[in-house]
Amino acid sequence: MSELFQLLWTRQSFFFELFVQHLLICLIAIVMACIIGVSLGIGAAERKQASGFVMGTANFVYTIPSISMLGFLIPLTGIGNTTAIVALTIYGLLPMVRATYTGLTNVDPLLIEAARGMGSTRKQLLWKIKMPLALPVIISGLRNMVVMTIALAGIASFVGAGGLGVAIYRGITLNNTTMTVAGSLLIAILALVSDALIGWVGKVLAPGSKAKRGGLYAIATMFVVAVLVPIIVSVSSMGGPTIHIATKPMTEQYIIGQILKQKIESETNLKVEITQGVGGGTSNIQPAMENGSFDIYPEYTGTGWAAVLKNESTYGQQDFSELAKQYRDQYDMEWVTSYGFQNTYGIAVPDELAKQYNLKTISDLVPIADQLVFGAEPDFFERLDGYNGLTEAYRMKFASTKDIDVGLKYEAIRGKQIQAMPIFTTDGELAGSGLTVLTDNLGFYPAYDCMNVVRGEILRKHPELKGILESLDGTIDEAHMIDMNSRVENGGETPSEVASDFLANLDSMKGNGK
Repeated sequence: MSELFQLLWTRQSFFFELFVQHLLICLIAIVMACIIGVSLGIGAAERKQASGFVMGTANFVYTIPSISMLGFLIPLTGIGNTTAIVALTIYGLLPMVRATYTGLTNVDPLLIEAARGMGSTRKQLLWKIKMPLALPVIISGLRNMVVMTIALAGIASFVGAGGLGVAIYRGITLNNTTMTVAGSLLIAILALVSDALIGWVGKVLAPGSKAKRGGLYAIATMFVVAVLVPIIVSVSSMGGPTIHIATKPMTEQYIIGQILKQKIESETNLKVEITQGVGGGTSNIQPAMENGSFDIYPEYTGTGWAAVLKNESTYGQQDFSELAKQYRDQYDMEWVTSYGFQNTYGIAVPDELAKQYNLKTISDLVPIADQLVFGAEPDFFERLDGYNGLTEAYRMKFASTKDIDVGLKYEAIRGKQIQAMPIFTTDGELAGSGLTVLTDNLGFYPAYDCMNVVRGEILRKHPELKGILESLDGTIDEAHMIDMNSRVENGGETPSEVASDFLANLDSMKGNGK
């Protein structure tokens, strides 16, 4: 608990920014779900012939897994808050449609007949009789929807949206349990407070409430504040040209993202906004680069060759000129700055397994692969240089496979849920992990030099960026990257702190003429 409170206190600006983002995303989605959901619920209740279609459609949409929903929306709405808001709105419809429909259809028919007998019109029946009597049920549906939306918004970080899910996802990736707990706790607090407030609103609006008028003023004031505060905070943080940088959900990408942000902002008047840990990595970042949502992101040459350009041949460093040409011709993007390290794949197994079977190379796995469970991040199973290519090249077949988030692989292999997995050769967690990295004796994995992919339009608009990026060329070797990753994953430092230290040492070396 002391570590939790210390983290919240020392990084209060970070968590406050995420909290405001989370609140704004949820608020927009909740308002939209209320307006659309209540309207559909009224339509279904008032027009019985439409009720089956409306309720059936809402039920069907609600059964679509959230990850699938986000994946469906990315080609339409891109990466970021828009996709998150649309998805949350869609999921919020069913509770509101069902509550409105149930509340309206369960109003006592005798009351409706009495009102009709007194000359009430259909419109008066709806707004003067049915809606006030259905309000408790609608409020109950609203409470369920709000809690669900606030909790579900945590997954929005998968598509590069903001909010407290960023802290959870980053904590998982960085092996920082305290950060994960902090993000989860703040979401829980927001959900509970919101539920309590809506419960109070329900009591104020209930028929016969003595504090109705004053309560309505209070509700209106709270709503205006809830809308304006996040907007004011968001607008106040804007201003000036902004460079949008994306990073994959990997420690070294977080560090490089911070290096780029700090260097660009210190040497230009440009503002840099980083979208940290975009779920799906290249598969989601590349489309966002193409539509202009992102301007720069760190990428690996072998990944660009296979995953983006879909080349079936194995990438070698001699292919870089062709790689750069195809990116320039097809996407108007440039490869700028080779940092000086490669982060290629390796296959790791527990030390005890390696000793038991004398495993030193990937080929040594072949006789026992059918006894092992292979775990990897989802995109590894879809890449040309991933699981299928690996098993085909080495002519081996594992007993089964598991899709595991990149931030949870080490925990899974320590917990013996899997016995083999791909690792990145610069992983900080490799130090003292109890894992043996097997030699790629067939040379299956291509070169994965870490560089920056930059949109050509942004380089033409801000030509000074190229010089800034090129000043980082060759400044990080494998050992240095492993050390920086370990400082974050094992030493408890933040990517921002490690990046600041790196840039300070870099400036010092330049000052000494080294």
